[in-house]
Amino acid sequence: MRVLYFTKDYTPHDYRFLEALARTSHQVFFLRLEARTAAPEDRPLPSNIEWIRWPGGATTPRYRNTFYRLLALKEILRQLKPDIVHAGPIQPVAYLVARSGFKPLVSMSWGYDLLQEAHKNQWMQAITRFTLAHSDMLIGDCQTVRQVAIRLGISDERVVTFPWGVDLNHFTPSAESSEAATFVMISTRSWEEGYGIETIAQAFTLVHQRHPHTRLMMLGNGSKASQVKEMLARGGVLKNDGAPQPIVFPGVVRFDHLPKYYQAAHLYLAATHSDGTSISLLEAMACGLPVIVSDIPGNREWVVDGENGWLFPVGDAQALARRILTAIEKQAELPQMGMRGRKIVEQRANWEANFPLLLQAYERARHSVRL
Repeated sequence: MRVLYFTKDYTPHDYRFLEALARTSHQVFFLRLEARTAAPEDRPLPSNIEWIRWPGGATTPRYRNTFYRLLALKEILRQLKPDIVHAGPIQPVAYLVARSGFKPLVSMSWGYDLLQEAHKNQWMQAITRFTLAHSDMLIGDCQTVRQVAIRLGISDERVVTFPWGVDLNHFTPSAESSEAATFVMISTRSWEEGYGIETIAQAFTLVHQRHPHTRLMMLGNGSKASQVKEMLARGGVLKNDGAPQPIVFPGVVRFDHLPKYYQAAHLYLAATHSDGTSISLLEAMACGLPVIVSDIPGNREWVVDGENGWLFPVGDAQALARRILTAIEKQAELPQMGMRGRKIVEQRANWEANFPLLLQAYERARHSVRL
């Protein structure tokens, strides 16, 4: 089968899908809608994947340029003659394929496209509905995404739900217990709007005032960096006196190095306002970390409050701080909670076990077109 994998940019999630597809007998082509100056994935494309260069991938996409990109995409489809197009996120990538009229189209939701983007305005809802109506199959990573997609018009039998999962051999619990003298937390989500990074900064400030031995690793970066660091400085947890800082900022960490950061922590924090199945959450759970995450439907599919972690109301820094204080008080119980999380991931989020569902979606899409 000739598969065109069409995505917005080249990310670690794309690498994982492409690496798995490269191990199949299919001929796979890679098409990228935009090219950022700083690519989020630094690993080269897996072997056996052919990168299709095109004018549409040279700049940041704008909907006003859709007509020109559509012409270029149609020409690529004419030349490649793929048996299937796998495209996502829904806007603007799968939408562009839907506009081209190509079939069979397997659209892949990235969570935020259906949970956030689709509801921004009437235009975004209209193009989302159009794309779903012209998708032969939709891939989603959780029941929350599935339910939203169905409300937006796609039929239940055309939705395949499976967590993208994690590599359980790469993300593993630490062989050694973390240093007892300090209590270390980790945050790995983007420093952008909607990820609640300010909530984590505020909560840590409150916790550190009561427990000076606490430490926080804030991975990643983004447009809110200055704002967040200013908040931390005002709260007294960022100082200029040369003393060791209670917070470290490793920046964007390479995939190969991520496990050692999780393994150095006692607790994982995330305060996202909206999410499907968070890969970062699954990575932390796979590394045996108990978690404290925002109380949203996507997280509730993985976290049972008091069992493998805790939930707190979205945007409530004081509630998050109280949950962290509870975790510190129950520190002796945390390893057992973390192992419960690891077991959940082993049962439901094993990438090797879940990947065949993607190939089944391809076959169902081809079959639906032949009917």
